[in-house]
Amino acid sequence: MATAASSVATERAPAATTLDPDVDRHIGAVRESEAERPSGRSLYAGLFFASAFLATAGALAFLLSSSRSPGLVTVVGLILAYAAASHARFEVGTGLSLPTALVFVPMLFLLPLGYVPLAICAGLLVGAATDLLRRGLPLEKLLLVPLNSWYSIGPVIVLAAAGEARPGLEHWPVYLAALGAQFAADYFIQAPYQRFVNGVPFPLAARFMSSAFLVDVALAPVGLLVAFVAVDHPVALTFVLPLIGLLVIFARERQVRIDHALELSHAYRGTALLLGDVVEADDAYTGSHSRDVVTLVLEVSDRLELNARDRRDAEFAALLHDIGKICVPAEIINKPGKLDEHEWAVMKQHTIEGERLLSQVGGLLGNIGHIVRSCHEDWDGTGYPDGTAGDGIPLVARIVRVCDAFSAMTTDRAYRKARSAREAVAELRRCAGTDFDPAVVQALADAVEV
Repeated sequence: MATAASSVATERAPAATTLDPDVDRHIGAVRESEAERPSGRSLYAGLFFASAFLATAGALAFLLSSSRSPGLVTVVGLILAYAAASHARFEVGTGLSLPTALVFVPMLFLLPLGYVPLAICAGLLVGAATDLLRRGLPLEKLLLVPLNSWYSIGPVIVLAAAGEARPGLEHWPVYLAALGAQFAADYFIQAPYQRFVNGVPFPLAARFMSSAFLVDVALAPVGLLVAFVAVDHPVALTFVLPLIGLLVIFARERQVRIDHALELSHAYRGTALLLGDVVEADDAYTGSHSRDVVTLVLEVSDRLELNARDRRDAEFAALLHDIGKICVPAEIINKPGKLDEHEWAVMKQHTIEGERLLSQVGGLLGNIGHIVRSCHEDWDGTGYPDGTAGDGIPLVARIVRVCDAFSAMTTDRAYRKARSAREAVAELRRCAGTDFDPAVVQALADAVEV
């Protein structure tokens, strides 16, 4: 049952293969903290929970009597197998999962129940020690071992209360209760720790841990089947070793892919900023205007409660919404007066050119291209280039459209002076329902407090 597996932010970070910005930020924060020496709240909380665990595990070992007397080879084998399983760290969804249920469940039926938490701690200690030596992390990180062993207390108490019966399918209600006790013990230790050390809200901690719990639900029956056989034939424990070995290999390969995904996410941002600089170099007004639009777009996105992925798309679209203007002749871009019909027709091609340029970049920025194409569509369908109307226009494009107009009106141009923010908002309100999405206009008015 995974557990240390479900630690919110003390081991590796959650999966980022989807390039979710929330996950990216979480991964970055966790990986920065991994190599740091624990201090302050982290150190004190680690010491507290480690001491509490050792006291509780010691009390269980003293109080719970048992008729089980496994051989030394079985005990050492279980501890080493658990240590090996602890190296198969799978980032699943927004949580971290270890396939330790394959070994933990048999431990509950082969070892004296009172000693299982200490055996789990020993297994994690062996696994962590090899990891610390390999990666050169500070020894204080070993304080996480007792913290991540707390989950084992719950199942031990439930099974001890039910008696040390031989494993059998007829006891499935007890096993379900033990699994629930594991999750409860894990959450009620990890969540307060993360809240105190990292300020992680309790609901967010539950979200991060839920993926690990689901993996445990899937693996616990496999561990139970191994226990059914191993209780009479301990050598059956060797059957799970090849599986654990494969999972370790798969976990490392997955980690490499996630590392590449993170690098790609950072590369996308760098490419967006570089393209923004290209626009700025070509036309100082367009470049600084785009940066101003980014700020407005993010404020409006927050007021409209966009999720992290849409907010990220909004930021990139705001930065790149004028990228197609690098394909428009400079004499049109910098013309001091209003454009004639031919010039305006050329100018209107810049959203199409922007989509084309970004599609050549591909990946995330390629997906942003369709938003850039729609950034001059009007709410009533009279915009360009496609005449899309209402909710058919991507929300992010509607946000950029309003913020772009506001920034343009409040910026000096060669042919007119800037309007005040109050005047610009009044104009936006006048055109709401025709040019602009009324809800976005209201959000921008709230953002600029006019």
